[in-house]
Amino acid sequence: MSRFFKIFTNGLVKENPLLVLMIGLCSALAVTTSVVNGIGMGLSMTFVLLMSEVVISIFRKLIPESIRIPIFIIVIAAFTTVIDYVLKAYFPDLSKAMGVFIPLIVVNCIIMGRVESFASKQPVGNVIFDALGMGLGYTWVLAGISLVRELFGNGSILGFQILPDSYTPILFFILPPGGFFIFALFISLNSFLKSKNKEARI
Repeated sequence: MSRFFKIFTNGLVKENPLLVLMIGLCSALAVTTSVVNGIGMGLSMTFVLLMSEVVISIFRKLIPESIRIPIFIIVIAAFTTVIDYVLKAYFPDLSKAMGVFIPLIVVNCIIMGRVESFASKQPVGNVIFDALGMGLGYTWVLAGISLVRELFGNGSILGFQILPDSYTPILFFILPPGGFFIFALFISLNSFLKSKNKEARI
């Protein structure tokens, strides 16, 4: 059980796909103008990652080495299509807000990277915890960035007004430069905490 816990927590913090590995950044910066979008994108990616890793792990010994990449893409595309249609059917506003970035999950570096480096070499038990750790690690960073951007860019969180009516929203935070700025702050904070943790161990 400790092995599974270690695999799971790697994705949450130690090997966080955004703060540490720095992959899948385009969609992360594009959809984080609101908390709903950030959580929706994170959970959608987690679903695709989990299902893709599980399927590829199950059939890893049957997949020919020479055509593994096309097969990986087909599997990922299938689950991306599923989540895309689910969002369009049951959450049309969210689907419209995230636009092209849901279909583009199929080429998200996080999913292809984990499928190639982990799922294709590990048993199902390990890949479930890896996918959940990586997916939820991606999700919590998106939610955090979204929270800051929505709060200062609109004065609200999840559509509820938080800051007083006298507050003037700062447009910078909901524009792309604001996304880069908040993301940089998250990376800096993560690096600072890691250095403090290292010093405490010495």
